[in-house]
Amino acid sequence: MLEKALVGTKRYYTLLGVLLALIGIGFATYLWQLKFGLGITGMSRDVSWGFYIAQLTYLVGVAASAVMVVLPYYLHNYKAFGRITVLGEFLAVAAVTMCLLFVIVDLGRPDRLFNIIKYPTPNSVLFWDMIVLNTYLFLNIVVGWMVLESERNDVAPPKWVKPLIYLSIPWAPSIHTVTAFLYAGLPGRGYWLTAIMAPRFLSSAFAAGPALLILLALLVRKYSKFDPGREQIQTLAKIVSYAILVNVFFFFCEVFTVFYSQIPEHMQHFKYLFAGLHGFGKLVPWMWFSMVGMITAAILMVFPKIRQNETTLALVCGLIVITTWIDKGLGLMTGGFVPNPLDRITEYWPTTPELLISIGVFAIGGLILTVLYKVAVSVKEEIKA
Repeated sequence: MLEKALVGTKRYYTLLGVLLALIGIGFATYLWQLKFGLGITGMSRDVSWGFYIAQLTYLVGVAASAVMVVLPYYLHNYKAFGRITVLGEFLAVAAVTMCLLFVIVDLGRPDRLFNIIKYPTPNSVLFWDMIVLNTYLFLNIVVGWMVLESERNDVAPPKWVKPLIYLSIPWAPSIHTVTAFLYAGLPGRGYWLTAIMAPRFLSSAFAAGPALLILLALLVRKYSKFDPGREQIQTLAKIVSYAILVNVFFFFCEVFTVFYSQIPEHMQHFKYLFAGLHGFGKLVPWMWFSMVGMITAAILMVFPKIRQNETTLALVCGLIVITTWIDKGLGLMTGGFVPNPLDRITEYWPTTPELLISIGVFAIGGLILTVLYKVAVSVKEEIKA
């Protein structure tokens, strides 16, 4: 089926060309980082994780959200999702690949990545994060590809695929839960030291991931002959509605707990993010836009007329993707490090090389997603014909 990725329109080849150009720029910048070191980034002794790991955090959620189409289709026999399940699985493949690449670029020496395998430490959450991410990548590649090939040949998938499908269902939330434990397990960081860190991660993931899948489904409908289906998109919209409402609720639970308890060390992180602290506050406008936008999107998604109008649905889904990205891709990481446990403030902001390398990683993910979607859509069009 891979040969279908080699045939396309001029628009398709133009998109591939743009993505390859961005990958080239990102790779050239990464070679500079590899030679010079992480000193070209905005990270410091106080902020040892930056933009790279923040993107990993967000994209793990996007990958985990594939379960929102896999579970209803395979476990509850919701046949309508059969049209878009492979789109969700291939989105997860691209997202997990980007996650792993962001880990690599975050290491000053990528060869040290093999130390996790060479010297396994089961008491480390990072060790388990590596296992769940790579296993989830394998599951989605195998399941998505085999099911699509079986559908093309009009035969049932091999029997050995079904256990992998059932395994992937609990595995999806596990990858984001383990990632959340990376943060919640650090006692010196008050912003992350909360029992609902994992539930917050999952609620935002199940809002942002399906919202992104809705946007991709609408693009597939617009630029191909395959229609993912209105019922499918509307069902995803309901999932997004519930998830974003729960995500906002969890945020206000955190706000109440932190400020009602009046624990100074916990309050400082929220004050830095939303009001600034001791004259520092780079993220204040970003975080207010994120929270106000998220609350607005949650309210709008409650109204059926807005969900059922695909133009307004696309706009609200775009707002959800952006606001959840700001919350997890900017605020979560920096908010945990600033101020540090000694009450000192070292602000962090990604540098231009960091952004160029990150764009390169996103372009690799976009290239993988484009190729996989081209194959999937071509197969779907062939079946319909």
